[in-house]
Amino acid sequence: MRHERIVVLGGTGFIGRHLVARLVAQGCHVVVPTRRSQHGRDLKFLPTVEIVETDLHDSAALTRLLAGNDAVVNLIGVLHDKPGEPYGEHFARAHVALPRRLVEACGRANIRRIIHVSALGVRLDRRGPSMYLRSKADGERAIEQSLTDWTILRPSVVFGPDDQFLNLFAGLLQFAPVMPLAGASCRFQPVYVGDVVAAIAAALDEASTIGKTIELAGPEVFTLAELVAWVGRVSGHPRPIIPLSAGLGKLQAWFLEHLPGPTLMSRDNVDSMAVDNVASGDLACFPAELGVRPVALSTIVPTWLATDADARHGVGHYINLRERRNR
Repeated sequence: MRHERIVVLGGTGFIGRHLVARLVAQGCHVVVPTRRSQHGRDLKFLPTVEIVETDLHDSAALTRLLAGNDAVVNLIGVLHDKPGEPYGEHFARAHVALPRRLVEACGRANIRRIIHVSALGVRLDRRGPSMYLRSKADGERAIEQSLTDWTILRPSVVFGPDDQFLNLFAGLLQFAPVMPLAGASCRFQPVYVGDVVAAIAAALDEASTIGKTIELAGPEVFTLAELVAWVGRVSGHPRPIIPLSAGLGKLQAWFLEHLPGPTLMSRDNVDSMAVDNVASGDLACFPAELGVRPVALSTIVPTWLATDADARHGVGHYINLRERRNR
C-alpha cells in the first residue's frame, strides 16, 4: 500500500527535517506537529508540508492531528533527564507515555501504519544500563503490544552535516589542548542521516517490515576514542585523547550537566556507553527489502567537516542550533 499522507512526530528535529524533505520529494503530503509554529519555519516553504501547532501529549489533540492521514512516523526523543527510577520524568513522558498515547490515538483515527524510531542498544528485558535505554525499551513495548501495523527501527548514532555528535567534538577540539574522554572504549557504528531517512521512507510502504524490529548501522565500527581522534584530524585540530575511568567520566559529565546552556553530556550518557552501540548480528542491518546500502562515515564526513577554527560547526554553532530549536 502506498502511504501518501504522513504525520511525522519530531519532524523539526535533525532526522525529522531530512525525512520531511525526502517524503516531499516523493510526492507525499507531510504533517509536522510542533509546540510552536516557528520551530518549523525551515520546513514551511516546502510544498505539501503542513505545520500544525499542537500539544502531542493531549490525547484529543493528537487524535485530531492524525485524522485523515495514512501513516505516522515517531521520531520523538530526548537525550538528557534528571535521575529517576526506572528513569526520569522527561524520558517517561517522551519515550513511554507518548508512544502509548500514539497507538491509542491511531486506533481512534483509523491509522494502521506506524514507524517507530528507537535506538540501537535497547534491551527489552528492561536491564539497560541507562535511563535512556530503559525508557526506550518501554516505549518499544508499547508499540509492539498495539494492534497497529508497526515497524521499529533502531539506528546507531546518526551523523550528518548538522548533527550534534561529530560537530560537537569538532567544535570542542578547536579549543581543548587535550581531550579527556568518558566512554573512550565504547564502540559505535555510526549511520548516515540520509541512509536512515531512506530506510524510514522505504519501510513505510514495505509490507514485509511490518511487525519487525530492524537495526540501522553503518559499515564501519569505531571506538569513541578512535572516532574523536579521527574528527580532530579531519577538522584540522588533532589533539591527544585521554581516556577517563568510569568514576572520572561520571565526574566530568556531572560538571558538564551543571554548565549554563544546553547539556553537552550527562551522567546518563556515560551509563549508556557501558554497552557497545553496534549491531547485534541477530537482526539484519539495512535488510535487502529496504534497498539501502549504507555509506561509510570516513568517505562522506570530510566533505563537510570544517577545517577552520571558527567554521560553521564550532561549539558556538552547536549551541546556537540547540537554542534556536528549543525556542
